[in-house]
Amino acid sequence: MKQDIPFEPVAGVSVAIVPDEEGRTPDGQPIWQVYLLNHNDFPLQNVIVNANGYGSREDGEPVRTSTLRYLFEEVPPHAAVPVEPIEAALFHLNNQYWVSYYAGPQIFDKKFIFVPDSIVANNCTHIALLNRAGVLHS
Repeated sequence: MKQDIPFEPVAGVSVAIVPDEEGRTPDGQPIWQVYLLNHNDFPLQNVIVNANGYGSREDGEPVRTSTLRYLFEEVPPHAAVPVEPIEAALFHLNNQYWVSYYAGPQIFDKKFIFVPDSIVANNCTHIALLNRAGVLHS
């Protein structure tokens, strides 16, 4: 049963959203890229990332994006893997990345939620694993 599985706190794993250096929308806006980062000295195995967005429109009508699921058999230590591109038109939503993975026999699980309008240039910091600036959620 789920209650019998010990869930330890997640450490050394983060999600970053950075502007793509080459990609642009038809109207010239940058396309941003979501990355999963492993800062640990060990690999992450059987990584599942569930991605979705939710919130409301300006008129108050609720909106929810499709849930997309990504599987990575292994994320090496001190590495970053691209998860998905994301358009700036979705930044007014809560953008959630639910990450589950194994480190050895132990399972880990964490939700990374970028709140509305938090993905902006003012929130960008240098991300060493990518050697680029972006919005980091740890």
